[in-house]
Amino acid sequence: MRTFVDDIAAHAALAPDRTALTTPDGELTYGELSARIEALAGTLRARGARPETVVAVAVPRGADAVVAMAAVVRSGAAFLSLDVEQPPARLAALVRSGGADLLLTCSDLAAPMEQLGIPGRPVLLDRPGPVPDPAAPAEPPGERSLAYVSHTSGSTGEPSAVLVEHGGLDNYLRFVARDYGLGPDTVALQVAPLGYDASLRDTFAPLLAGGRLVLVPRSALLRPEEFGAAVREHRVTALLSVTPSFLSFLAGQPDPARLLDGVRLVVSSGESLRPFLAAGGRSLLSGGLVNQYGPTECTMTSTRYAVPAAPDTGCDLVGTPIDGVVVRLLDAALAPVPDGETGEVYIGGAGVARGYRGLPARTAARFVPDPLGAPGARLYRTGDLARRGPGGLEYLGRSDRQVKIRGYRVDPAEVEGALLAHPEVTGAVVTADTDAQGRVFLVAHVTGVPADTGDPALRTHLGRTLPPHLIPRRFVRLDRLPTTRGGKADRRALAETGGRP
Repeated sequence: MRTFVDDIAAHAALAPDRTALTTPDGELTYGELSARIEALAGTLRARGARPETVVAVAVPRGADAVVAMAAVVRSGAAFLSLDVEQPPARLAALVRSGGADLLLTCSDLAAPMEQLGIPGRPVLLDRPGPVPDPAAPAEPPGERSLAYVSHTSGSTGEPSAVLVEHGGLDNYLRFVARDYGLGPDTVALQVAPLGYDASLRDTFAPLLAGGRLVLVPRSALLRPEEFGAAVREHRVTALLSVTPSFLSFLAGQPDPARLLDGVRLVVSSGESLRPFLAAGGRSLLSGGLVNQYGPTECTMTSTRYAVPAAPDTGCDLVGTPIDGVVVRLLDAALAPVPDGETGEVYIGGAGVARGYRGLPARTAARFVPDPLGAPGARLYRTGDLARRGPGGLEYLGRSDRQVKIRGYRVDPAEVEGALLAHPEVTGAVVTADTDAQGRVFLVAHVTGVPADTGDPALRTHLGRTLPPHLIPRRFVRLDRLPTTRGGKADRRALAETGGRP
């Protein structure tokens, strides 16, 4: 089948001098980008990359990371993208659950990345070594071939590896380019961090369409004036992977409309857009705004909603299914609920992942037969609640404990496990709360912690194994945790107090 790398190669053949990447170190044309991808893909094949091989990509944000992920696909293998700024223990857990067979990194990171336990010598992107001539050509991947491995928060304390196939990735990237009108005149700013599957959208959808991708340091994205300067300097027209929290952050700055001047399309996902809209944020965007919804297990996005200039802020609309996707609202007996009634969201069709690596029981519980589909059709049970109305799906929240924090789906149990690893913590329950701006954050309720162990010490402990979005904003010290009649921690009581003992 055709992949997005084939499209990059086609653009290189037709317009080799067209700019593909703009970086702080200069520009890379489509011809140069394609040549680098082909050379590295040859090296990977020579080192054993084949279909179903998982290549861990541990490369800093920038042009090298774009080349690395695309080269893995070109080699026929699948990539597991790592954010090298995360704690080593976290990276090791991702590598372990993802089943990485080969490491692709750079010489500066080779020593620390070798501690992750990936077998064999790493492939160094900046020192690839000799490639056999000719390198064995890669077999075109099939729709069921593994494309990449992503992760969700796991209730066991270990992240769960999601296996996404080429059919789902290809269907989604082409949908984005087609539905949002991307083309050679598109200038997209890469916003999503590496290791987060949304980064695949804002990295490869513009390149598939022949547009230009602008890469700036992550620190610049977090400073409003530098962000706005990058948008203006590079004449950015599209932001394809921003969270509502990020939009709210921009909206809180002086003259926020100037920060987004010239942007014709903003695509938001990862958490509820309703607080941003309720605060009047839509008026800050002169171009289109799209609200996307979908889990990692369904290749990033399953529905979308084009937000009008005067949106209804009384509900959280996520719209209609993207091409090739089926969304069903079912009751506990897996029967469809009538329009206007609440049901659990089940997603089928293109994009449904293969399952969780090494977790057959969890896969069987979440990826279920479609009672209304053709023989062999599957649905992913999201745990989300929604109802269907004139504007499409209205999102109503989670049916389990998982929450969205800054665009990441989080299971509080993972944070609780990390807290309980602290020698002084005897009990831990993590709940979610919402601040005055509508932003969701975590509250940790702990017992056994003496008064001289402050919040910074607990954050330092958690920071050794968890990424920033899993660090609670508040810590509440209790003499004992409230329990239900059955002896379980009463999470609802803790959540209803808003974190107050």
